[in-house]
Amino acid sequence: MPRRTTTALFTTTPANPRVSVVIPTYNEAKNLPHVFALLPADIHEVIVVDGCSIDDTIDVARTLRPDVKIVLQNRRGKGNAMACGFAAVTGDIIVMLDADGSADPREIPDYVAALTNGADFAKGTRFANGGGSSDITRIRAWGNRWLNRAANLLFGTRYTDLCYGYNAFWTRCLDVLALDAGDRTTQHKLWGDGFEIETIINTRVAKAGLHIVEVPSYEYDRRFGTSNLNTWRDGLRVLRALLIERLNGTGATQAAAIRRMPPAALPTQRTELSRTA
Repeated sequence: MPRRTTTALFTTTPANPRVSVVIPTYNEAKNLPHVFALLPADIHEVIVVDGCSIDDTIDVARTLRPDVKIVLQNRRGKGNAMACGFAAVTGDIIVMLDADGSADPREIPDYVAALTNGADFAKGTRFANGGGSSDITRIRAWGNRWLNRAANLLFGTRYTDLCYGYNAFWTRCLDVLALDAGDRTTQHKLWGDGFEIETIINTRVAKAGLHIVEVPSYEYDRRFGTSNLNTWRDGLRVLRALLIERLNGTGATQAAAIRRMPPAALPTQRTELSRTA
């Protein structure tokens, strides 16, 4: 398992945490009925972050769940979508969930249990007992294995699945992640806006010394449509993210500042809202 923190970063844990599910979408109208149908009934809020879909994704989401919160991302890429969604969260726990049906929403209670049992960050893994995948190709598994080894060497972790994006964490950890949802008046991807977002998050929680617990998860095939993931291009972005994150202090710097705060000033949740539709 990844390393544990030796000094508590946060001191309060809600007894009955409110769970916010953040789902980035781009033309996922056919997949949303399956995903929404499997969401636990006691979810606090579902936030769909749309990247200018040209199908009926937003209308379908509102039809399936009238209380859904729609956020329009302000740049391009999954990383920007997640940052915009995180900024709109009002719950205590954030769950990162893909819209293509590959991640099983019925596993959300497992992630929540890991957090309420003391973890700061619950990291999904397809390569632990109880996990698996019917979607990952042989070459992607090979690349993930080597990137995983590089991450563990560079950051002192013991991750088994670096590139898996099904994760959950306490909202109070957003200060450590230091993600940028600001609109910089550009339609082009900025660093961190792409598929490297999972690597950036995974390395920053490690640098912050957070208590990380891996949660076995099964990845299914995408139900409809085609993935925007490009094995070689995005693999190189992940490798670059590992090198950049090893050299910068983001995560560790924010954690050090939080540890210097008096208990009454510790972050509990974020309520800054992104542009909504």
